[in-house]
Amino acid sequence: MTTIAAPGETVASFGGPHPTAAKMRSVELTGPAGRLEALLNEAAPDAQFAALVCHPHPLGGGTLNNKVAYHAMKAINDPAWGLGWPVLRFNFRGAGLSEGTHNGEAETGDVLAAMGWLENEYNLPLVIVGFSFGAAMALKACCQAGLTSANVRALVALGLPTKVDDRVYRYAFLQDCKIPKMFLSGDGDEFASATQLVQVAAAAAEPKRLVLLPCADHFFTGQLEPMQDAMAIWLQEQLP
Repeated sequence: MTTIAAPGETVASFGGPHPTAAKMRSVELTGPAGRLEALLNEAAPDAQFAALVCHPHPLGGGTLNNKVAYHAMKAINDPAWGLGWPVLRFNFRGAGLSEGTHNGEAETGDVLAAMGWLENEYNLPLVIVGFSFGAAMALKACCQAGLTSANVRALVALGLPTKVDDRVYRYAFLQDCKIPKMFLSGDGDEFASATQLVQVAAAAAEPKRLVLLPCADHFFTGQLEPMQDAMAIWLQEQLP
């Protein structure tokens, strides 16, 4: 795994997950378009952060049970990766049992509602992770003017899209976003070329890191564990 921000740097492996006794419970969030279905993976009471994971595009079948979102949750929640934080996953409006209809932009409000629930539940600083469409919505929710939360300590964008069919995703607002950011994608991502991702990361404010996993596609097929390792290591570096 090569980190573009630091050529030649490699990311070590934790050797995979270990069994964990963390409990999972269903919760309901109140979003701007109605009730949002959610799952909370609990953690030890001495956890120092709480995390939110946002799933990919609902119209493409994305839900909180998406495999990338699930594996991202495991890397944050399972103490085997050195973190062991509570993690909330939710279904965007119109997905699963969540009320409302898909919009494509207003989902930033769903992200903010989930963040508010986590803050109220744990009173801890937050780490926000999104995959694909979820990454785009998470970045907008946390970084666009008027929406920034001082309680967000780190952002992880997995498989951040730049162009999907006729839709072009633009991230000019990241030039003013000083929250630590990790852009983590496969070097064969179908929805964002390595060149485009380098440009997005280069234009974003510091601190930031771009990691492109060799031989990985948009869904990190066959590369889920390296994705987990890279994310967990960066979070430990940013949030000692």
